[in-house]
Amino acid sequence: MIQKVGFHYTDDITVINRQQFEAHIRLYGGYVDKINEIDQILMNNPEREKANATFSFYRECKRGETYALNGVILHELYFENIGGIVNKPDKRAMEQLAMYFGSFEGWKEDFISTAKASRCWALLSYDQRSLRLRNISLDAHDLGNIAYSAPILVLDVYEHAYFLQYADNKVEYINRFMENINWEVISDRMGIY
Repeated sequence: MIQKVGFHYTDDITVINRQQFEAHIRLYGGYVDKINEIDQILMNNPEREKANATFSFYRECKRGETYALNGVILHELYFENIGGIVNKPDKRAMEQLAMYFGSFEGWKEDFISTAKASRCWALLSYDQRSLRLRNISLDAHDLGNIAYSAPILVLDVYEHAYFLQYADNKVEYINRFMENINWEVISDRMGIY
């Protein structure tokens, strides 16, 4: 059973206010509940004998499994990488970003453009196949992920992430996010490759 991580709003989170944060946490909790429900169904023979690629209860459970589990994981990574006291990248992170994007500013411009173009998530990921950093756009939790990649920076751009506070001003939310990245977390994640 997957346990919900106890994220708490703190004064160093400036990209969203407490009301927006708490609404978002409730949504995250729903994904945790749903993956646990799906896991229970999958452990109890959900009509495996009727499985097929066009439509079956088993197929829908498997599709729901990836959607809900990625919803949990991506939200946890997002909540972990906002706030904090280290709001500028360290030398190693700057060098890594410059290596793949020409400069820190080049990466930042590309990441912001990726977020604007994304329907649901913008990620800075390490692609283990091509051995490089990439800014990735996801149109759903389970649509656009790169197999064998490790998310480093995660930005939720689903409307639920910002609409209570920013209404339809997605760009302001993205810009505020860029000022509220917890670079200590990002540097730790960069250490995995």
